[in-house]
Amino acid sequence: MPGTTRYPERVPEQAMTTRVPLPARIRRAMRHWTNWLQLGRYAVVGVIGYAISIATFALLVHAVGTDTSVAATGAFCCALTNNFLWNRHWTFRARDGHVGFQATRFVAINIGAFLFSLVVLRVLIDVVGLSAVASQAIAVLAAAPPNFVAHRIWSFRV
Repeated sequence: MPGTTRYPERVPEQAMTTRVPLPARIRRAMRHWTNWLQLGRYAVVGVIGYAISIATFALLVHAVGTDTSVAATGAFCCALTNNFLWNRHWTFRARDGHVGFQATRFVAINIGAFLFSLVVLRVLIDVVGLSAVASQAIAVLAAAPPNFVAHRIWSFRV
């Protein structure tokens, strides 16, 4: 009809949102106190996983006589299992997502972090000359910060 304005169909709100760059998303997330509480829970899980990792590594190296790279792999697997369960249920409370997809993403991110920490471990032992356990402690810590961000935005999509 002439003279009448035709309104377009209603577009879902989700479809109207534009993709926000990662640095802007991080800055926005830092403004909410609930995210800081979540980071605190992640740190608690991380400290427990860190203790499991270092204890397992030390046990495998000193009590069993395992090579440091093999011991680091065993320690990684023990800590990974612990951290996934606690982060899924307590840190991110991601009960709605499919556990298989979350686990796959969690493992993928942690494998990347593990490979990075293995490089750091080798450099600290072979180049710097630190002890194996001290080197492992530093290597695991070096991989922690990017892990939180990756798990928050991809593994558990909070």
